[in-house]
Amino acid sequence: MKIALVTDAWHPQVNGVVRTLETVTSILRGWGHELLIISPDQYPSLAAPSYPEIRLALTRARSVGRRIAQFAPDAIHLATEGPLCLSARRWCRRNKRPFTTAYHTQFPEYLAKRTHLSPRIFWHYIRWFHRTSQAIMVSTDSVRQQLIKERLPQVHHWGRGVDLDNFCPDKPVPKLFGSLTRPIQLYVGRVAVEKNIEAFLNTDQPGSKVVVGDGPALDSLRINYPEVHFLGRKSGRALAGCYAGADVFVFPSKTDTFGLVLIEAMACGTPVAAFPVTGPIDILTERSGAMSDDLNLAIDAALRLDPEACLRRASQFSWQLSARQFVDGLVPMKPQQTAHLSRRFIAKAIMART
Repeated sequence: MKIALVTDAWHPQVNGVVRTLETVTSILRGWGHELLIISPDQYPSLAAPSYPEIRLALTRARSVGRRIAQFAPDAIHLATEGPLCLSARRWCRRNKRPFTTAYHTQFPEYLAKRTHLSPRIFWHYIRWFHRTSQAIMVSTDSVRQQLIKERLPQVHHWGRGVDLDNFCPDKPVPKLFGSLTRPIQLYVGRVAVEKNIEAFLNTDQPGSKVVVGDGPALDSLRINYPEVHFLGRKSGRALAGCYAGADVFVFPSKTDTFGLVLIEAMACGTPVAAFPVTGPIDILTERSGAMSDDLNLAIDAALRLDPEACLRRASQFSWQLSARQFVDGLVPMKPQQTAHLSRRFIAKAIMART
């Protein structure tokens, strides 16, 4: 198919949404699908307040719609709820084109952390944005149930995967780890307020704490927690080595819908400690992770788990299956709608030239 994918999350952002879209679109192209990616780096943009890594595109529905019409896609997918996808949504609604959406992040909770307002305020926008979507793609059963409760029943399962060739136990461990007191407790991800990293750093388990990642909260955490080892952003073999060298992976976030880092850690044979919230409760088993409202207890229990059980659990997640689920969730336009897009764009181009 020809698939138009509009997203407010794209390079140079580093997060689970970007990695998911990048991996799945690469697989789809390998299968012969043709994709149009519309992302913030293609437009003038502003930095998001308190989060300069995230760029907010400055554009209009007409501009985004012009590119979609020229491409004449068989299906349109809006990956996020930001301004770029908002423009695409407006164009689709205006031109009566079906589209699908995805719910990647606990957006209301994310904004509540940053604004100190109630999450319920932001659910009004989430319901409005997704209500006319033909299908809302979600990664876990917990999110499916949550959206149904929020009167958004048109959900479709779109799981996640892990690159087992890169994330495995035999990757070289950072030299630093050889000098650290065991057990090594690791966090990987964005260093931002919504990730609740302080809950991990405030635990009193013996051993060493390591944080891998970058973000707006990094400088303040370095000052407030001088005993913690902050390694900055890692990727590829270097990231896999951090997972493989740790004794436990700690996931303190309560705002994620999935958490790719969970299965990356397990793929390296590292058990997970987390709160019993959306994401961990859908991914972890009793043998691959420990969950508790007291993160100290979760860490203590996770340290006793068998790495082999973690490997077996991680092997159940496939990017190939994720890509297939994504394609299955798309809602193709009727042939006459696709043809109409092409004719309309050609007619406007001819008029512009004359």
